[in-house]
Amino acid sequence: MDVGPGRQEAWWGRAILRPSRHSENEFTLSSASIRRRLDALSQPDKGSCLAGIRRGIERESLRVTPGLELSREPHPRRLGATLTHPSISTDYSEAQLEFITPPLHTPDSVLRYLEEIQGWACAALPADEFLWNASMPPRLEKGDASVPVARYGSSNLGKLKHLYRLGLGCRYGRAMQTISGIHYNFSLDSRFWQLMHELDAQPLSLSQYQSVGYFGLMRNFHRYAWLLCYLFGASPTVDSSFAGEGGGLEQLDAATRFLPWATSLRLSDIGYGTASQAGLAVSYNRLEDYTQDIWRATQTPWPPYKSSQSATEGAGRQLNDHVLQVENEYYGIVRPKRTTQRNERPAVALRRRGVEYVEVRCLDVNPLMPLGLDTDQVHFMDVFLLFCALLESPDFTPESRRQAADNLGLSCTRGRHPDLELNEGSASRLLRDWGNQLMAQMEPVAQVLDSACSTSAYTASLGTQRHKLDDQALTPSARILDHLSHKVSFVDFVHQHSLQHREDVLHRGLYLARQDEFEALAAASLKEQSELEAEDAPEFKEFLSEYIHPRDTAGMDTSNGNLATS
Repeated sequence: MDVGPGRQEAWWGRAILRPSRHSENEFTLSSASIRRRLDALSQPDKGSCLAGIRRGIERESLRVTPGLELSREPHPRRLGATLTHPSISTDYSEAQLEFITPPLHTPDSVLRYLEEIQGWACAALPADEFLWNASMPPRLEKGDASVPVARYGSSNLGKLKHLYRLGLGCRYGRAMQTISGIHYNFSLDSRFWQLMHELDAQPLSLSQYQSVGYFGLMRNFHRYAWLLCYLFGASPTVDSSFAGEGGGLEQLDAATRFLPWATSLRLSDIGYGTASQAGLAVSYNRLEDYTQDIWRATQTPWPPYKSSQSATEGAGRQLNDHVLQVENEYYGIVRPKRTTQRNERPAVALRRRGVEYVEVRCLDVNPLMPLGLDTDQVHFMDVFLLFCALLESPDFTPESRRQAADNLGLSCTRGRHPDLELNEGSASRLLRDWGNQLMAQMEPVAQVLDSACSTSAYTASLGTQRHKLDDQALTPSARILDHLSHKVSFVDFVHQHSLQHREDVLHRGLYLARQDEFEALAAASLKEQSELEAEDAPEFKEFLSEYIHPRDTAGMDTSNGNLATS
């Protein structure tokens, strides 16, 4: 989960764009426009902009003991300070490591960096700890009491991050926060947006056009995310200690619950369903509407949260009693992102400087793979996201937004059922038929990427994923259930694979080439945290009040008002 308000994310750059003075114009693309875009990208002098795509990965993994429970030990000092380290942090729990790559220009380079960070962490962990290589957690026999909340030191920012997590635990339970995932950060080169801007001849500034383009990408992403869930969902089972007695899950064995056709319980109501957010309608039609909706949710009280005393009133257990404490609490499957400056709110950064990249948040950790994903999946993600950027993307209506969410939910819980139908407008279609049509539409996108990057890997990735539509037994969720059918529990299965993956990563030893660099990063992060804690700063109550209610909101309405609901 992304639960890190205040992360500076400096590695995405510091490009400053002037804030827009005008609403972003509404436009969609015709089929002819799409063809024109692909034709332009097929020209070597123009298609080379695709080699400038940058992708970064944030991968979460729990530190686990030989008893298959979460570690209660503090974050290893050898790995540095989680508040300030650019590549190794923690997410919700003190035991939940988060590995963060910089944005890199090739799939191979980003996966190599991820393996180097992970290998370094494996080597630095206490001998009796290992990394849990799955999205759903191991045994949580004591429920929320099993989960230590992450701490970030005594600086005001560190206190804010810790208190925010306490609030999440009060609202949703700590156990839910231990669910781990992979976030895929994706940005298209400025040359791509310049080319598209010229082709579409829109009366927008380039920065406005770029934001409009990313929002079009995200709407299409919502429409077709069910395909990613089918292809890459890897959490059809959970440990009984996590599932409890409810949730409608079936019993696979004494220690394991599952749904027979599920792909990703992580993305289902078993994972991220929340009453306060269920009816929260955050617009993906325009940047101004998105930021206003998110901002209003951070300013509007939610009565059930009133019982958890607000920190602004004293020693509380949450930042405030609002629908969202801060923007990152919104559990979207894809988010618009902009690098934040120190103590700058994400919504304000987006309003001021526009969308810089998108963060995909619906990818499970595949326990069959040492890094949780592989290069073929990364290549496919690039094809899928570029396809979403090029394809016509009409504005969402309340009905089309609900339909997209319903299709994703069906794919999560019943995605591999051979007769599963999804809704496309007023018609229904078999998931596999619709998926094959999308794959065919993505072929020219894969071809222009291959041409721009002098490879055949993008087209090959499309073929690999298409086989899963023809044979659901090839999907990660089906392969996991096949392993468990041989009388091994979910926890024992992940345990065995996690230990083997650790040995594989350590044996490859890629991290050794960067060992001095990682040692230096850890030392620098500890020094930076100490300097933050030594700074003359306002009292935490004052700091928090200024963060929650900044003076400059980049033109957003600061009144509470009534939240839109879907």
